[in-house]
Amino acid sequence: MAALPLFVLPMVLMPGEIQELRVFEPRYRQMLDDCLLDEKNFGLVMNDPFQPVNGWDGPRQHGCEVEILHHETKGSNHFLQIIGRRRFSVLDIAKPALPPFSDPMFESLVGEDGLLPDLQALLEMIPEDVEHSKLYISAEVEYHSQEEVTGVEHQDILKKILDHVLHRIGTVLRIEEETLTQWVKERVDLAISEDPYSVYTVSALVVNELESKQQILACDTLAEAVDELLHHVEMVQEEE
Repeated sequence: MAALPLFVLPMVLMPGEIQELRVFEPRYRQMLDDCLLDEKNFGLVMNDPFQPVNGWDGPRQHGCEVEILHHETKGSNHFLQIIGRRRFSVLDIAKPALPPFSDPMFESLVGEDGLLPDLQALLEMIPEDVEHSKLYISAEVEYHSQEEVTGVEHQDILKKILDHVLHRIGTVLRIEEETLTQWVKERVDLAISEDPYSVYTVSALVVNELESKQQILACDTLAEAVDELLHHVEMVQEEE
């Protein structure tokens, strides 16, 4: 087990997936400062509005460790390029020191212009009976080892899925057939190999619906993840 700061968002990040984030909330600016200072990663977890933590949306049970590839500051905003690393399960949640700004205690701080209070003002509002000063959710997590090799059978399934989706995109874009075939082959060859993260690479490329991505991320084994991805693709085809 390990303690991990959590970025709780309506978002799912897959291992190996690269994304961009803008950090502007005081709680996450504090979290980012802590991570950069200690040179440590954080976790990105899809939010669960039905399991609040001190008034904030709580985290789902499964998430993905995040490594910061690039960080840039513009004014009070932080712009990050991130990559997903290890999958993990959330075990024991540590509550943030303060509730959301909708709480009555913040009436004097949140103005009509919607500007958020600065970090120092928030720290001064932490009740004396709270034993820490962290404004973000953190948790004890258990990392999942990903040592399975993607076998030939699963590689073939992933190749068929990605080939089908990319050809459909190319057809919509009216790409010339020979060019499209070459482009699809290059993308498929690049994305799929014996690497255990191949299923997540393909999922990041072809799955848009958050709940479907979350279900794939939560699978215990590579085979289950491939089956879940295949089920999602078949559902999409049936809807069409």
